[in-house]
Amino acid sequence: MTEAISILITAPSAGVAREVSTLRPEWNLIRLGDAVPPGPFPATLWAFVDWLCPTMSGLETCRRLRESSATRRAHLTMVLEHDDAEARRRALDAGADDYLVGELDAARLIAKIERSPPIDAPVRKVLSNGPISVNLQARQVRIANEVVALAPNEFDLLVHFMENLDHAFSRGALIDAMGKDLGDERTVDVWITRVRRALAKHGIQHLLRTVRAVGYVLDSA
Repeated sequence: MTEAISILITAPSAGVAREVSTLRPEWNLIRLGDAVPPGPFPATLWAFVDWLCPTMSGLETCRRLRESSATRRAHLTMVLEHDDAEARRRALDAGADDYLVGELDAARLIAKIERSPPIDAPVRKVLSNGPISVNLQARQVRIANEVVALAPNEFDLLVHFMENLDHAFSRGALIDAMGKDLGDERTVDVWITRVRRALAKHGIQHLLRTVRAVGYVLDSA
């Protein structure tokens, strides 16, 4: 991975910042404080948020990043001190896409970014299913020509379903398809709930369906 990207990070140590700058000089590491940076940022934007930030909670930081137009599409990773189910749930509810457990060092940060699917799609392609249209180049979803707001994980999940209509996937298969390394498959349920909620706001109620004892499927419209 050689493209220039920006990385927002709460309270990075001098060692981490120095090592990332040495190993990936094309990456722009930005210290994240109370105020959300105004941008503009490149299409590829990551944020690593500590559970406990210097002056506020990581949950509040996630909410602010999701609410800002400059950072709404960033890939947000919450850095948890302990592998706690309630903390994971609260992080995802606050807008985090996923999480890491333990201290964040340069090696884990680089691996997380480089092993994940690219946030920006290099292929010009439009997927359609009835009134749902997904532009991969613009990373934009429209229903009946109205833009649907989705965070990166939800967008990637919907793309996977759109590319595999009428195919039921288990939670584990969806995690693998998205290139994630998560210990709790129930995280998928959070993603599904968010996608369903976004589709429902635009009148799509039943296409993303639960298949009992299997997982989830997106039906052809």
